[in-house]
Amino acid sequence: MRRRTSLAILPALAALIAFAGPAAAAPADKPQVLSSWTQTSAASYHAWLSARGNQGAWAAYGFDWSTDYCSSSPDNPFGFPFKTACARHDFGYRNHKAAGIFPANKSRLDDALYADLKRVCSAYSGVKKGSCDSTAWTYYQAVKALGSSPAVDSGAAA
Repeated sequence: MRRRTSLAILPALAALIAFAGPAAAAPADKPQVLSSWTQTSAASYHAWLSARGNQGAWAAYGFDWSTDYCSSSPDNPFGFPFKTACARHDFGYRNHKAAGIFPANKSRLDDALYADLKRVCSAYSGVKKGSCDSTAWTYYQAVKALGSSPAVDSGAAA
């Protein structure tokens, strides 16, 4: 009886070892998915936001979802909610750096941040919209100028 029990456990043990083995490679479409989530369009932003809300479904891709939001700048300057736009920018920077394709994509990632910030500002009108647009432009200029600083290049977010 003991021998049959031992033999019955072997297939289960083999399956366990297979799952505990080296991590599987990321899906082949990872570069395309990363690119699709870091474009300037509203559709790209919303696709990333949906995926961010369901990160477990994307676990096999090994994306870095960590963020420090707007780094040392306010996340909600003058009450404008820039935090999520900054999180997507961090996602783009961190994952493009990890893939070794950051320099060729930095400009687009910065442009996507600016597009996201302008979408935030589109909710306002009059003087408040002008103030939001000016703040968005300042954030954009800062990442364009400082997004390749030594702190960012060492792995910190922009």
